[in-house]
Amino acid sequence: MIVLAGASASGKTEVAKLLAAKYGITKIITTTTRDKRVGEVDKRDYFFITKEEFEKKIEHGDFVEYTFYNGNLYGSTKDQIAPDKCVVIDPAGLRSYIALNDPSIITFYLETDEETRIARMKSRGDDLEKIKSRIENDRIAFRKDNIAKVDYVIDNSSKHTLEEIAEEIYSLYMSKK
Repeated sequence: MIVLAGASASGKTEVAKLLAAKYGITKIITTTTRDKRVGEVDKRDYFFITKEEFEKKIEHGDFVEYTFYNGNLYGSTKDQIAPDKCVVIDPAGLRSYIALNDPSIITFYLETDEETRIARMKSRGDDLEKIKSRIENDRIAFRKDNIAKVDYVIDNSSKHTLEEIAEEIYSLYMSKK
């Protein structure tokens, strides 16, 4: 399984889509309480549920991990975990996957400068106040000491295309498989 971590607009979701399209590594569907963005589809991009539904799943022990991020709950359910799958995760979720001590899980951190991330958020139509808030939150959440030991750190600056990043991740994943 491939675990992708990185700050907002670091390319995690787009890389996951490329891994699926080019290599058949399908993204697990995580669960969230946030509103759908334009073009997102329930049960394809996320399981979009209410806060109350999410809390019931917590009580039932359905999650491998979950977190509260930017005012919303996110989590991955146990039934979504499988080989040749990919998950997009935050630092706390990353630690949960690493704690599984499963050698078939390969972890990647996409390191992307703020300028590139801000440009990506603007180009996808994110609200300017939300962009500012996400950048400020990410400065804390993604400090080096908050990132658990990952197998690979991938430079996802504007010097590299997302296709090149996906190819590198797939190659590294297959070499460890």
